[in-house]
Amino acid sequence: MTSTLAQSLPLPCGAVLHNRLGKSAMTEGLADPQDRPTKQHEQLYRTWSRGGTGLHITGNVMIDRRYLERAGNVVLEDERDLATFTSWAEAGMVGGNHLWVQLNHPGRQCPRMVNTKPLAPSDIQLSMLGNFGKPRPMTKDDIHEVVTRFARSAGLVKQAGFSGVQIHCAHGYLLSQFLSPKINQRNDEYGGSLANRARIIREIIAAVRKAVGNDFPIAVKLNSSDFQKGGFSLEDCEQVARWLAEDGIDLLEISGGTYEQLSLIGVEPTDVRESTRKREAYFIEYADRIKAAANVPLMVTGGFRSRDVMERVINEGEVDLIGLARPLCTQPDCSQKLIAGEIEAIDDYEHNLVLGTGFWGNNSSLNLIKAINSFGQVGFYYYQMIRLAAGQQPDTNLGVFRSFVKHMLNDTRLNIKRKRARQSAA
Repeated sequence: MTSTLAQSLPLPCGAVLHNRLGKSAMTEGLADPQDRPTKQHEQLYRTWSRGGTGLHITGNVMIDRRYLERAGNVVLEDERDLATFTSWAEAGMVGGNHLWVQLNHPGRQCPRMVNTKPLAPSDIQLSMLGNFGKPRPMTKDDIHEVVTRFARSAGLVKQAGFSGVQIHCAHGYLLSQFLSPKINQRNDEYGGSLANRARIIREIIAAVRKAVGNDFPIAVKLNSSDFQKGGFSLEDCEQVARWLAEDGIDLLEISGGTYEQLSLIGVEPTDVRESTRKREAYFIEYADRIKAAANVPLMVTGGFRSRDVMERVINEGEVDLIGLARPLCTQPDCSQKLIAGEIEAIDDYEHNLVLGTGFWGNNSSLNLIKAINSFGQVGFYYYQMIRLAAGQQPDTNLGVFRSFVKHMLNDTRLNIKRKRARQSAA
């Protein structure tokens, strides 16, 4: 019997996804020192494209090279580097899949090594081991410039030959910061009420739609919740999702967490029910309410590992698209194997990527231990992407501490190379 995962998914704009599996965005860190896509991007996405996943979403592509999520990010500001993006798009769609570009601005989550004075809705600093500077509150001119940059970059995405675009409004980056009442303490039309806090996002969607036309897919990645007291809540998410559907988006991807609440990088949300943990998908509890609020195709990312659970949530209408990320780093062809019924479950290495139990585990009382576990898991998967981008097979024997060290050293190297390139160009 044909798997439910093989079903196509028509989108409101008229585009059709060829199956119900989507690769969620993962930051690659493979850009050259001038922030351009490289042959490594092409090799990585060519490998993924041949693996059977119907939709691929790139790691966050920055709209402003002054502000990055990390060195190694790709930046798409103007037409200067369009040829490299065109080559990336061609390589990433050899398997007949969709390839969408995730556009992002980090806001206050811009590391000091990239910029010591990031932008944010307000001057609330992100305090994480001193890695982030105190942000400058954005003026209205700054806000209007960000809207313009998103629209310009989206137009270039289409021009380069990609088949869609996703606007990143989750994980504590700039647009997520605007949504959070803890971070957005403005008293103008971009702060205060939820309608005001969501205003910049709705303006971006309108500007992007104008730039790409009515038949080009626009997706949004949104937190179901920040999982922080006084932050962006599930009720807020329901309302924002309703507005986004009214604004004509084609796919809503639900995730959760911020840098301060590390559900997005390996630590599960603390308020997810045990039944959901057993069913694998971290954010599935929220899907029903969000789907009821917004009549828009829904992709849920986080935790899916078994074919049975994936097929069940599609069959029951809880979600429309299964979001996969980390398993594609160690098992890049897992989608075609799931659809063909060749495997019952996909790789699940992260639950063993911890220093130990108790004090040495994810819930350690020492922030340094939690950071090593969390960023060690991130580093493990970055390392697998680097290997795939070099045409090599994954190496899953790397432990969490070595992964953490490799990740820190690699990020330092990328920062130094980029800084030298910018100094040479000045």
